[in-house]
Amino acid sequence: MTKYDYAKVCEMGKNAREAAIKLGGIDTVTKNKVLREVAAELRSTASAIVGANKLDMDRAAEMGKDDAFLDRLLLTEDRVAAMAQAVEEIADLDDPVGRDLATFNRPNGLVIKKRSTPLGVLAMIYESRPNVGADASALAFKSGNAIILRGGKESLNSSALIIKCFKTVLEKNGLSLNTVQLVESPDREVVKHLLGLSDYIDMVIPRGGKGLVSMVQEHAKVPTLLHLDGNCHTYIHEDADVDMAVNVVANAKLRRTGICGATESLVIDEKIAGTVLPKLLDAMPSVEFKGDDKAAAIDSRVIPADPDDFTTEYLAARLSVKIVSDLKAAIVFVNTHSSGHTEAIITANEDAANAFVTSIDSAVVMHNASTQFSDGGEFGMGAEIGIATGKVHARGPVGVEQLNTFKYVVYGNGNIRP
Repeated sequence: MTKYDYAKVCEMGKNAREAAIKLGGIDTVTKNKVLREVAAELRSTASAIVGANKLDMDRAAEMGKDDAFLDRLLLTEDRVAAMAQAVEEIADLDDPVGRDLATFNRPNGLVIKKRSTPLGVLAMIYESRPNVGADASALAFKSGNAIILRGGKESLNSSALIIKCFKTVLEKNGLSLNTVQLVESPDREVVKHLLGLSDYIDMVIPRGGKGLVSMVQEHAKVPTLLHLDGNCHTYIHEDADVDMAVNVVANAKLRRTGICGATESLVIDEKIAGTVLPKLLDAMPSVEFKGDDKAAAIDSRVIPADPDDFTTEYLAARLSVKIVSDLKAAIVFVNTHSSGHTEAIITANEDAANAFVTSIDSAVVMHNASTQFSDGGEFGMGAEIGIATGKVHARGPVGVEQLNTFKYVVYGNGNIRP
């Protein structure tokens, strides 16, 4: 890490702080206009973005990256169009800034309002998925925050062109180019310096593998909003509709195997396992099932699992399978092995469903639905900056509302305190 690079990172932090202050004077109409123009710019630049992405894809392939990584990195014309649509959906959202969240009328005559306000400056550190840069920039802008982005070295060409689209529109509208900044150095030491800029950065959001998240946890001197791995479970209860269970699990596993909302671990009640497990194997011949002794005894196509399988985010066509005695055992197993991301129960029994969603300690819990719905766009947020798996400040898909904090505004009439 050169002195120049370190100085440049510090300068980016200072500039982001100044840009964040200026964002306070931008009204909702202007925000939405800018975002819609960004969407149009992304569409008109789609071919160039896909071309830049091909350079990234070729380099990643040469580096020996696996299929799941390459799928997350890949941009097509359709994916760029979806990126632009997400930006437009963010423009359509209500402005989260300046909302009165609560009002308290005190006996002493004071009126106290709890009012939403931007966090200030965000730093987004992400790997492989270049669309994260577009989503994060749009969400930050709509929520009144400046943002510093540091994408993975594998997506540098794609990310640079995506952020250029934002800067082109910012300049056209006379807004600070420092509202959205991209760290273009591939040196990972840059991340450590970003994590230390407590004078300028208000929150760091890492989105990537365990190595990245561990480094952020170790070095961060500013608050972090963690997006941990997605060891997501689907539990098939004894009262599940078998056809529904097969259909939902196939989607939860195979729609896109490389995303954090994909089901990685299947939990099945022993009373229904003999019926449903063979049907699941028939429906998903491309999936490798790794199960406990009970699962392997039901069907020879199930490979015996190692203990680590039940805590692994595969991001591939692979499922761990655990057979449990009842709902209580399922809840204990899921809470013990989950990464806190997303879990689902398939059942026609409302009491069992309510017990599961109440007792499972994860950010998102679903009933009779694919875990792949754990997504900001599907939640009506336009997009998300990540899925927060912690419990402080925000949890689950993080959209514009979660990128605001609040302050108390107190109105008086010459009040003095006795």
